[in-house]
Amino acid sequence: MRRIAVLTSGGDAPGMNAAIRAVVRTGLDKGWEVCGVQQGYRGLIEGDLITLDARAVGGIMQQGGTILGSARCPEFTTLEGRRIALQQLEKHNISGLVVIGGNGSQTGSHALCQMGFPVVGVASTIDNDLYGSEITIGVDTALNIALEAIDRLKVTASSHQRAFLVEIMGRNCGYLALMAGIAGGAEAVLIPEAPIDPEAVAAEIRTAYERGKAHAIVVVAEGAQYNAEALAQYFRDHHERLGYELRTTILGHVQRGGAPGAFDRLLASRLGAAAVEELARNNLGVLIGQIQGQVRATPLAEVVAGHKTIDLRLFDLARVLAK
Repeated sequence: MRRIAVLTSGGDAPGMNAAIRAVVRTGLDKGWEVCGVQQGYRGLIEGDLITLDARAVGGIMQQGGTILGSARCPEFTTLEGRRIALQQLEKHNISGLVVIGGNGSQTGSHALCQMGFPVVGVASTIDNDLYGSEITIGVDTALNIALEAIDRLKVTASSHQRAFLVEIMGRNCGYLALMAGIAGGAEAVLIPEAPIDPEAVAAEIRTAYERGKAHAIVVVAEGAQYNAEALAQYFRDHHERLGYELRTTILGHVQRGGAPGAFDRLLASRLGAAAVEELARNNLGVLIGQIQGQVRATPLAEVVAGHKTIDLRLFDLARVLAK
């Protein structure tokens, strides 16, 4: 009987549990034994593995986070740490590993592959910055959480004639902020991929006020040239009369929590099952993601070397629609 393992690594993303469930049940359907590695690569080095059966993953699809946990593991970035991880995999008779996570996680996957161990990655991060998948597990749910927050802020902002600077996660990728800004009807969207002129942003806010709008929403990606607090301080120092009373809101980790939506449950189920199929076909050292609506396998070497970009035409659209 073949024995495989699955782990989640990096920041948690809504839908990770659905991916775990898909890996386990697809593996069981093949007559394999499936183990879960607890606390990511740290658990791998420590040999913290548990057996997962169909019952163990029952009822987890609708849960946010990851039942296996995730933890930082600086030791795994060293050659000696990875050697220990390989020894643990051999000790537990693991013949293949599925790694669910984002950029750092898949860099780890690639490192194990280079040492000769069979690994398949599954694209999962709310940042949507992973090369090899147009959309990753967790993005859709995080986007809807951000959109709900913007909608709520609009209500209270309109009651008090306020402008809100709303900071959204995404590390150095502006995808989440850009999509939330367009869908939320923001007056301005600030992302790392485009230069920021704070004077132009101030002008947008002032124009909205002069047009009689009861509120103004500026969406700021956390990796932008100015974060929400820095931009707010700039406005306080240079613009006493924006028209609106100014407030900042940092959504932070709330975007990672909560139940995954239907899209993420479906995406995670498809990608998790496909990862097991790739192991069965011995198509190893690949990332499973979605490209043009289809499940695709991209070599991990390309994933770690690649750089994902966003369509800046959408940034232009955000500016047009904000006028």
